[in-house]
Amino acid sequence: MGVLDHVSNMLNCSSGHSKHHKKRKQLQTVEMKIKIDCEGCERKVRRSVEGMKGVTSIDISPKQNKLTVTGYVVPEKVVARVAHRTGKKTELWPYVPYDEVEHPYASGVYDKRAPAGYVRYGSDAQVSHLGRASSIEVRYATAFSDENPAACAVM
Repeated sequence: MGVLDHVSNMLNCSSGHSKHHKKRKQLQTVEMKIKIDCEGCERKVRRSVEGMKGVTSIDISPKQNKLTVTGYVVPEKVVARVAHRTGKKTELWPYVPYDEVEHPYASGVYDKRAPAGYVRYGSDAQVSHLGRASSIEVRYATAFSDENPAACAVM
């Protein structure tokens, strides 16, 4: 805490239990998926966020249909503002790099519309069980394993 903050807290007439005490917002990076077809769409998206209080930087990737906003903002408010100002469907970025997922090609995680190198974030309980192998699959996989000395007696 700086000297000015300390002095202002000492000189404050309230008891310090005020409900109007503001919390400082954290510096956040908000990634959104929004369809960007042309340069006009890109300009429209940029202008919708430029005047927003707390925004420090804007990065638009038209090929990935991705908007990245960095600043002292609330993610839900940024998404709502972009959707309202542009009239386009906007959602938080639902993809993660495929390196971070245990089973990127499981049928709940893999998404054909995802940009190259990304898969849909699969934290759902229904999706996580799809990547696990059943006991029958484990038997077939271990039957031809290098660790099993009797894996293939024909060879």
